[in-house]
Amino acid sequence: MARKRPGDDAAGDRPDDEVYDEAVDDADATDEEPVRGGGTAVRERRPKEKNDVRRAGIVGVISRFFREIISELRKVIWPTRNELLTYTAVVIVFVTVITTIVALLDLGFARLILFSFGS
Repeated sequence: MARKRPGDDAAGDRPDDEVYDEAVDDADATDEEPVRGGGTAVRERRPKEKNDVRRAGIVGVISRFFREIISELRKVIWPTRNELLTYTAVVIVFVTVITTIVALLDLGFARLILFSFGS
């Protein structure tokens, strides 16, 4: 059984040729100029109303800040305990390997400098 697409209900039981012909006819009849172009979504600013209650001052700003923090933390996908332990082990191994490489390079360059200047 074929799945319906969003435009299938509007077309009804008409053949595809009829639907296409109507779409072409509608596209040719552009009597009105577009009000806005570009295709970029723009949010319209609404004028402030007298009944628009907003908290002013530092308390309102801090309150809004913490509400937004809580809202964002609810969107976070927290790792499971197993994932957390795996990621922690990977980080510890990686840091250990990089620290060892840097320490060996530092030791090698220090010996090279001491050998070059003869001490």
